Amino acid sequence: MSPRKAAISNLFAIVVAAVAWPALLLQYWLMFWSASPGVVTVRFFSYFTILSNVLVALVAAAAATGGNWKPLRGLRRPAVRGLAALCIAVTCLVYATVLQGQWHPLGPQLVADRALHYVVPVLYLAWWVFLLPHGELAWRDAARWLLFPFAFCLWTFARGSVVHEYPYPFMDVDRLGYPAVLLNSCIVGALFLVLGAGLVAVDRALRNR
Repeated sequence: MSPRKAAISNLFAIVVAAVAWPALLLQYWLMFWSASPGVVTVRFFSYFTILSNVLVALVAAAAATGGNWKPLRGLRRPAVRGLAALCIAVTCLVYATVLQGQWHPLGPQLVADRALHYVVPVLYLAWWVFLLPHGELAWRDAARWLLFPFAFCLWTFARGSVVHEYPYPFMDVDRLGYPAVLLNSCIVGALFLVLGAGLVAVDRALRNR
């Protein structure tokens, strides 16, 4: 990557982080008053939207910060950047096609909602496609990336069995039952696999850009 393009990429990473972190803090603040701090914090990190945006914010911040600290180097790995692209893309698609019509946020909640589900995904995916180096992803990465949503499902079902609270209607075991919820989860898992393979294909196609 040329020095000029690297500088533009770092600047854009700052923009991504500068949108993602305030949006996450705003969403946490809006939820903070609904229960005790501990309960709210666990609930906050039990949404895939939050986890995907945190991952994006960390990856962008690691790129903008630079440095040789091991965690920062790990966040700059192509596979981690690709995972962030996949997760934030699924967050945007599922919200736009399944969840958006089920509630109507207003005021500050609308700002947080649109930032986390649309603005951050568009900014990060544009950064990933146009400003990052490509050609280092492997097809097996698309399968490995499934571990992230799989772990999220396990946590959701484990927590839901205790508190009877689920982050998304299509994962509500108490209302739908396990057969329907597992089917819904498999459909979303298939979306992860297809989009993951698509991201690897894009990365390979852009190898010699």
